[in-house]
Amino acid sequence: MKNKKLLLLSFLILTTLAQAQQIRWTKDGNAYTRTEGGEVVAYTLPTQQKTTLITKAQLTPKGAEKPLNVRSYTLSNDDSKALIYTNTKQVWRYDTRGDYWVLDLKTNALYQLGQGKPASSLMFAKFSPDGSKVAYVSEHNLFVEDLATKKIKALTTNGTRRMINGTFDWVYEEEFACRDGFRWSPDGKSIAYWQIDATKIRDFLMINNTDSIYSYNVPVEYPKVGESPSPYKILVANIATGKTLQMSIDGDPQQTYVPRMEWVPNTNDIIIQQLNRKQNQSKIIICQAFTGKTKTISTESDEAWIDTKERWADEQEGWEWLKGGKEFLWVSEKDGWRHIYKMDLNGKETLLTKGNYDIVHIPLIDEANGYVYFTGSPQNALQNYLFRIKLDGSAEMQPVLPNAPSGTHNYVLSPNGKFARHSFSSANIAPMTEWITLADHSPLNEKESIVSKLANLKINKRVEFFKVKTEDGIDIEGWMVKPVNFDSTKRYPIVFNVYGEPAAATVKDSYGTGMNGLYNGDMAKDGYIYASVDNRGTPLPRGRAWRKAIYRKIGVVNIRDQAMAVKEIRKWKYVDTTRVAVHGWSGGGSSTLNLLFQYPQFYQTGISVAAVGNQLCYDNIYQERYMGLPQENREDFVNGSPITYAKNLVGNLLYIHGTGDDNVHYQNAEMLVNELIKHNRQFQFMPYPNRSHGIYEGEGTRKHLNTLFTNYLKQNCPPGGR
Repeated sequence: MKNKKLLLLSFLILTTLAQAQQIRWTKDGNAYTRTEGGEVVAYTLPTQQKTTLITKAQLTPKGAEKPLNVRSYTLSNDDSKALIYTNTKQVWRYDTRGDYWVLDLKTNALYQLGQGKPASSLMFAKFSPDGSKVAYVSEHNLFVEDLATKKIKALTTNGTRRMINGTFDWVYEEEFACRDGFRWSPDGKSIAYWQIDATKIRDFLMINNTDSIYSYNVPVEYPKVGESPSPYKILVANIATGKTLQMSIDGDPQQTYVPRMEWVPNTNDIIIQQLNRKQNQSKIIICQAFTGKTKTISTESDEAWIDTKERWADEQEGWEWLKGGKEFLWVSEKDGWRHIYKMDLNGKETLLTKGNYDIVHIPLIDEANGYVYFTGSPQNALQNYLFRIKLDGSAEMQPVLPNAPSGTHNYVLSPNGKFARHSFSSANIAPMTEWITLADHSPLNEKESIVSKLANLKINKRVEFFKVKTEDGIDIEGWMVKPVNFDSTKRYPIVFNVYGEPAAATVKDSYGTGMNGLYNGDMAKDGYIYASVDNRGTPLPRGRAWRKAIYRKIGVVNIRDQAMAVKEIRKWKYVDTTRVAVHGWSGGGSSTLNLLFQYPQFYQTGISVAAVGNQLCYDNIYQERYMGLPQENREDFVNGSPITYAKNLVGNLLYIHGTGDDNVHYQNAEMLVNELIKHNRQFQFMPYPNRSHGIYEGEGTRKHLNTLFTNYLKQNCPPGGR
């Protein structure tokens, strides 16, 4: 139910993040490469001297008029070849299939991989460690192609839409961020891969009524909450013989998950993380690739749930290795805070980050200099700063930039720990970026110095942060944007943006906060107070207790926290208590419905988009992680679902949903509509034909949605002070 498509961030910050993601460091960390003007270029630091690595001419296939459009690229370990990804197509949310070409940088020979396979069908192609082969997935099977002979070898042949080799089914991708499902062994002689058996998962049938005269079904293998997961196998294929061996992993594969798997460096062993179905027990298991035997080296349990790597890293793939594979870093909340531990292959642990604070993200392990870098904000959970700590645990954490400007700091660090791309923003300051030397946090170019820019910047404090204590004794943080020419003697309508579930927080001191991408115009100029508060259960770095208070109580704890905060805010003299509105998307849409239905005395108007109206209709990995199994505590799912309280609607409701939503199915909307009809509750409903969870496909869609949102809000919660 993640709020992936909601436009909470401005174009500027999205552009900044995209630029950071484009950076690919060279192995020595003294330069970075990226695509630019249709070519691949390199910038050497600290001088920023630019050289062209791959030209348009090199990217132009023989007989073609135009060069390949480079979506992404990788270089072989010896930098002699480039793997070019192009002509991409979406697989649900991401363009993870396309065409791959290999460019020999010595001879300029360019040829396409997977000859004879359907266009745009290759996925996750990657060089073998010695650069002599490339492995990839096509049509749910795993292949290896020899670059010298051009011979293609199938490592699997049983792949179908339901028998998935080397990649994942819908729910693994959506809820574990698992996409690339195979790994080369360190010696290049074997490949370990996932096989997901979705044959036992029922299809959810979406109906496409718009693309032909006769409608047709769009099937998605979608395990609803309460349904057993797709069973998995971890298999190792020998490249030379083609023989495959299954790892003997304890536990029922239809009642457990394996969200992470990698080779242990310099060995023939594989390391995996296994979660039980409730995701409240995690095991780290070593598998012998040649025998299939396994050994559990660590077991962790939580009364609620255990987060996977996507919470604290950019990519789910990869393990944080030290000492050539003898130790690794691990992140856990076992002491009440999200901390970094060092673990050896026998499971012996050393706590590195000690104290009552959460780490947020790990951008670099600088083993050569003995540090691990992480972001967090012990003093203000709405902000983000860079820290480092000794890998031997011998010292307290150190801020990399003492007295850093207040706000959100993000970094892309070079592998050698010498340089970084530093980005900064706050709720009232647009994103700024600079290149720095990390040791002294000094800009490489004084003209782009963030400190200098801030010294000369006139800041418009448009967004104000506040705290309220609810009658339950909960400290709630929030932000608001007051109307232009605000008059404290007048009363203004207040509009709340809500999410409220464990997948996202709305109250952050970063750019984009206070903006509403669904509103046509300027809410402040039109006379609205725009606001948001974050309840317990949202993923703020406020400790395990804050985040996991919502366990088995989504739709109850988060909704009461929101409502009780609003109850306090309604006491402010300049808030018009007859004009209080709330809106949200996905999980925020669910929260909007629950607030409107459960606390009608506090809200007059709600606009809900793509909401889960019935928690029993959502997928198993997300809903069971946070709510348990409906076979054991079905009442919690019922008590947290908006449909249970629909009969209480007395205010104005605009409900919006895409009929082609593969994530939160349109089924939710029809169930909710039926319940509202049953109780003669009047509302406005807008289905968007064949649109997905983001409701963006089709000409004029977003303009129509924004117009609908804006007009409904103005009509039912009129702007302006009174």
